[in-house]
Amino acid sequence: MSSSQGQKVAVITGASQGIGAGLVDAYRKLGYGVVATSRSIGDAHDPDIVTIRGDIADPDTAQRVVDAALERFGRIDSLVNNAGIFVAKPFTDYTDEDLDQVTKVNLLGFFHLTRRVLPHLLAVGGGHIVSITTSLVDQPSSHVPSALASLTKGGLSSATKSLAIEYASRGVRVNAVAPGIIKTPMHPVETHEALAGLHPVGRIGETSDVVDAVVYLESAPFVTGEILHVDGGQNAGR
Repeated sequence: MSSSQGQKVAVITGASQGIGAGLVDAYRKLGYGVVATSRSIGDAHDPDIVTIRGDIADPDTAQRVVDAALERFGRIDSLVNNAGIFVAKPFTDYTDEDLDQVTKVNLLGFFHLTRRVLPHLLAVGGGHIVSITTSLVDQPSSHVPSALASLTKGGLSSATKSLAIEYASRGVRVNAVAPGIIKTPMHPVETHEALAGLHPVGRIGETSDVVDAVVYLESAPFVTGEILHVDGGQNAGR
């Protein structure tokens, strides 16, 4: 089934809660049809939202997401690689299992889906890819040992710039948002005060802060290859 005339379509990963759920709402408010995926996502009551339950690290899930977008809407215009895992440990405490799990979601999930989506962005004359990374890639903190996040999300930041240049002449923009610590179910309420102290502005971010940044990038035709820091000043130093 084709989308209504002129309706754009966004694919969003990690879409069941937190930033991902906020992104689904934001893209619907922009008038987009949405294909939303996560391991635990439920059925949508909005006919312009298609949900796909699966592990984004599995190439089969990536293919099902693309197939569902084309079957329901007939096109893909934007991809938000939001799914991610963050494990903060001293470097020598990381296990082989940690490496495997984080690499699969943060890197392989990005690779499998982005590779499958890109031909469809080109087919509609251009589009937008935005990935959610972390401010710690560019400004590590002595309070948050996070080498595995930097190893994987840092790869996304580099790939963002590489793809932005590779596809700039073909109308596909590629950007990233690098958040600080955001108020999501990942962080228990009792930790919020301590986490706020890690940001120069003295608070942790809201889901809306990241969502608004993605929406800005979506509507910024002259911006590509940008890593937009939404981190309360962390990237400037502390």
